Amino acid sequence: MPAAAPARMVPCPTCGRRSAFTPANRWRPFCSEHCRSIDLGAWASERFRLPADAPPDPGDEWQEGSPAPRPPGE
Repeated sequence: MPAAAPARMVPCPTCGRRSAFTPANRWRPFCSEHCRSIDLGAWASERFRLPADAPPDPGDEWQEGSPAPRPPGE
């Protein structure tokens, strides 16, 4: 019978400590419930954000003296 492979060790995304990435580690990829909660709180408070360009405001395109913008499809 082959020997069991060693547990894959990964850095905890919150604190950087090495933690086992196995089903036995119920907090994986985090090292603890505490680190997992810190990460969840950061997402909930919107400290982590994905960059996105704001859509253009249709009112910004029109300037006084310009022809009124046409509705789509005309």
